[in-house]
Amino acid sequence: MLNLVDITQQFGDKLLYEELNLQINKGEHVGLIGQNGAGKSTLIKIITGEILPDDGKVERPKSLQLGYLDQYVQVNEEQSIQEFLQTAFQQELDKEAMITQLYAEYAESLDDKVLEKAGRLQTELDQGNFYQMDTIIQEMATGLGLEVLGLNTMLRNLSGGQRSKVILAKLLLEKPDILVLDEPTNHLDDTHIQWLTQFLQEFDGTYLVVSHDRTFLNEITTHIADIEFGKLTKYTGNLTRALKQKELNRESYLRQYEAQKKQIEKTEAYIRKYKAGSRSTMAKSREKQLSKIDRLTPPSDAAKPNIEFPYKPIVTALALETDQLCIGYEVPLLNPLSLTIRYGEKVAIRGFNGIGKSTLLKTLITEIPPISGEFHFPENTCVNYFSQDLVWENPLESPLQYLSNQFPKATTKELRRQLSKTGLTNQLAQEPLKMLSGGEQTKVKIAQMTMKPSNFLILDEPTNHIDQETKENLRKSLVKFEGTVIVVSHEQDFYEPFVERVIEIEA
Repeated sequence: MLNLVDITQQFGDKLLYEELNLQINKGEHVGLIGQNGAGKSTLIKIITGEILPDDGKVERPKSLQLGYLDQYVQVNEEQSIQEFLQTAFQQELDKEAMITQLYAEYAESLDDKVLEKAGRLQTELDQGNFYQMDTIIQEMATGLGLEVLGLNTMLRNLSGGQRSKVILAKLLLEKPDILVLDEPTNHLDDTHIQWLTQFLQEFDGTYLVVSHDRTFLNEITTHIADIEFGKLTKYTGNLTRALKQKELNRESYLRQYEAQKKQIEKTEAYIRKYKAGSRSTMAKSREKQLSKIDRLTPPSDAAKPNIEFPYKPIVTALALETDQLCIGYEVPLLNPLSLTIRYGEKVAIRGFNGIGKSTLLKTLITEIPPISGEFHFPENTCVNYFSQDLVWENPLESPLQYLSNQFPKATTKELRRQLSKTGLTNQLAQEPLKMLSGGEQTKVKIAQMTMKPSNFLILDEPTNHIDQETKENLRKSLVKFEGTVIVVSHEQDFYEPFVERVIEIEA
């Protein structure tokens, strides 16, 4: 179905891959994994033809229909959700229009060949799913939580997350030969992730999925493709099996590396000792042999995340009170909210996507005014907020420049240290923000939070783009934080270990 041959790709001084190879066969359900910045999204763009590799080639059958979840695809904003989803059946709609045209021609010409052609097209429609189109669309809309938006809603009135779900629904309706999905769960809540999981488990086609949601990836994959050190290794089995095999391979590799390293050091010592003496011929022979050794790559010394949110003490019993708080833009999204959160409590807010979780958080940080009601933080509350949106005022700035503008009194050394603590390398700290992966941009935002002492953390989907190692370190830092935490996340595995309470919000 798809074959990547000797793909080499470099961005500036950063070599993403060197002679990377991957074969995807019919019916395989492949998960693509790797640390932030390993080049997963770039590889997706190479596969879809959005960018050309520096070297190597992508092979696939000419007739192959590839469906790509592009969250930034241009859509006709004057269409309703229903009309947009119907375009997944465009070939069938064109056949129906052709049948109508052929019958009109036959009425004038009485040509039996025209009638036969209309009959063949009608048979094709009868044998397909065309006449179940509205039912199939309704089932898809229900599964992904679109029916609550109203299928007559115009695309122009949707948020970015809602639009992403509509685009995903159309792609799934099209049932291409191979699906390419980049972080498909980012805008889905638990219920709809479960629905998508079941859909993909039952999907008899082929797909390649990038996701940092380990539970989701584990349940939908038959193979794992892992990018590390610029190479790609393909494992058979789901994520759990692949990671076990990877660890065994890694231990074996480290043993080989250490054995080779000792042998090289021993040989080099021999050469130094005898190069000018009576055994010089033997020493030169060993030097020649040493120059031909295929040296193993040293283990990665990439910075490991060590995230710490500085705490600013406060004396209070309650951290937040809301009284009949009504949120939304022009019309309320939810019933009035009356919440009480104790100081030091760690709380998860859950509810289906589009219900207003992000709007609630933006209201609490005064980015959006409430429609009615009120909320209250105690005096000396210092809120630290993480927004899920990766939008930069100046995307050409480097992370260092960006943080320097936010914290002009901080030294470059301090800024570098905070970026390093999120796992962002010194080289990436000097790249333009727009050149960084989603996970690397998220790390810049986390680094910004670690520069601000606070006693109340509000985090909106902080794990959307980050790799497992950073995710686990972020969770540990939230456990250690002495203040209050509110987190919105679709990853139950992330927040369950540290929250004391889950607040369900309903329309």
